[in-house]
This record gives sequence, C-alpha cells and structure tokens, in this order.
Amino acid sequence: MNLFDVIEELVSERGLERETLANIICEGMLAAFERKYPDLSLKAKYDPKNGSVIILAEKKVVPSVKDPETEISAKKAHAFNKKAKSGDMIWAPFEGTIGRIEILRARQVIANQIRQVEASAVYEEYKDKQGEMVHGTIHKCERGGVVVKLDDQLAFLPKSAMSSSDKYVVGYPLRTLLKEVLIEPKNDYQLILDRASDAFLKKLFELEIPEIFEKLVEIKRIVRSPGYKTKMVVSSNDINIDPVGTCVGVGGSRIKPILKELGSEKIDVIPWTESQEMLIKQALKPAQIDRVELVENDTVAKVWLDEDQRALAIGRMGQNISLASRLTGVDIQLVQKEKSDIGEMVEKDDTSQQEQLEE
Repeated sequence: MNLFDVIEELVSERGLERETLANIICEGMLAAFERKYPDLSLKAKYDPKNGSVIILAEKKVVPSVKDPETEISAKKAHAFNKKAKSGDMIWAPFEGTIGRIEILRARQVIANQIRQVEASAVYEEYKDKQGEMVHGTIHKCERGGVVVKLDDQLAFLPKSAMSSSDKYVVGYPLRTLLKEVLIEPKNDYQLILDRASDAFLKKLFELEIPEIFEKLVEIKRIVRSPGYKTKMVVSSNDINIDPVGTCVGVGGSRIKPILKELGSEKIDVIPWTESQEMLIKQALKPAQIDRVELVENDTVAKVWLDEDQRALAIGRMGQNISLASRLTGVDIQLVQKEKSDIGEMVEKDDTSQQEQLEE
C-alpha cells in the first residue's frame, strides 16, 4: 500500500504533521494485524522511501524452522541482523496477510485517530477565545441552527442561541460570541456560538464603545429578551463622563451600529443609582411611574401609576415588566390610580383581584 500520496494530501488539506500521520497509519495497520494474529508480538514501521507500512514480528533464531510465524533460520536472520545467532530474538518482516475485515478495522482506527488529532488542534487553537467575539461567514442553514465558517473551521449557532430578529443568509458576515469550545466534537461541531445571551450584547458594547472597553463606563447589570428589548444599567468611573450619553452618543450615533446588529431589538440604557426605588422607576420606562414602595423585606415592589401608563409598563406579552423585574431583582406589582365618582383619589391593586384600597 503506497501511503505517501495519502499522507501528503492530508497534510495539504487538514494541516496535519507528516510524522503524526505516519504514526497514526502505523497504529491502524498494527491494529488490523493484531486482530488477525492476536498471539504474535508485532510492531509497525513506516518506510517513507516507498510509502509503505512494514509489519515486523518478533521471531526466534533457530537451526530448523518449524513455525515460520514465530521462528526464523539463522541464514535469513543474518539478512536483518548480522550478529544474530541461534536462540536470539529479533524483529523481522512479517509475511502474513490480512483480509477485508481487518482492513476495515485499520481504516476505523486511522479515521478515529485523525479525528482526535484534529479535535485536539482545534481545541488548542480556540480554547483561549472562549467567551470572546468572533467574526465568521454564514456557511449553511440547517433545521437546528446555522453553520458559520470561522477561518478554516466550521462552528455551530444553535436555534436556542439565536435572536428572533436576526436574518441569516448564506455568504453574509456574522459576529457571534464563542460560547463554548468542546474538547471533542458533538454532532460534528466543536465550536458553539451564541447571539442571544446577555454576554453577547455586553461584548458588543465593549467593541463599539471605547469607554466601556477601557472600563471608564461600567455595565452594572444587563438583561435581555432577544429580538424584543434589552435593559442595561451603566455607571461611570469618571465624574466627567455621562455613562448614558457615552453609550447612546449624539443623536444616537454610538448606539445605532449596535441596534443595526440586533435588527428590531430595542435597548434601554439606564443610569445607575443606589436608590432601589429610583432604579425600578427607570427600569419600567417608557412608562411614567408615580411612586414605588418596597415591601416584604424588599423582595416585592408596589408601583403606582396612571391607567394610561399600565400597558407601557407591562409591554408586549409582559416582557417590559418581566425585564424590569429581572434587572432589579424584585417582584414588581402594579397598583393603578383611579378617581372615584365623587372626585376622591383611590388606589387599586391590579394584583389583588381588583380589590379597592380606600385612602
């Protein structure tokens, strides 16, 4: 079997080392011969001159050969070892053959070994990039997600890590977060991507806003409903820097590239405050809030607002109030203000079966 061309092709296509490939092929061929001749002591050696694998068997030098698989005559032995004498053990070319089953075994071992070497190389190349933003090109769209080409490697962006506002077209460039680098491939892929997490958006802001990258402006908290809205709390580590204005820019110039990346998703940038009540008011924007009261050991926030602000506070399918609750870490309960027939102000808790609370 001339293996030189096979090895050169693998070196060219997959970037593997010749010596590594030669060792892998020898291991595969040895496994095949050992399968058929389990009682013999064998080893394999690659001969680069003629591109073949030589199988060697350990044999005993004897005056008269009775078992050619384990014994060798002194005359033949001298062709491989001039100092060989009767009773010595030497390694000599094995003349036995293997069949189709053993060849399939060799191919299986070789393929598995090559996959392991390739997986190890990918892991070493990308392990330090885990959690970082990577640039790629959409390679193909599958039922379970999108395959993205990163340099010479294929990575997978699963549907669960996609935003509903994203559009995926083969050949288009794509920025994603390298969420996970697996030691071994899972379902053919070793690099797992993400565009739906809070971490992805945080990295996006670090790339687009120099002050965030330099930690002059800090993202204190961030929560996201991919494709709908993100709420982000920012603070400044420099009294001369307005954190919200820095992120938004004049006329929205700084945040526009980020919004373009996210499609139809909106972003609320909220200034940090030590006051939990004020933070809750800011988190419920665009609704205008009249009053916030923390109860039950500050785990529940009762929020008073006008009737026309209730829908804004709740948002589409309850997502605005859900994001605000996640951002502030409290259960937000809306309390609606209404005027009675006699013009007296009363309060009505939307969370308690329309029960009225008289002032």
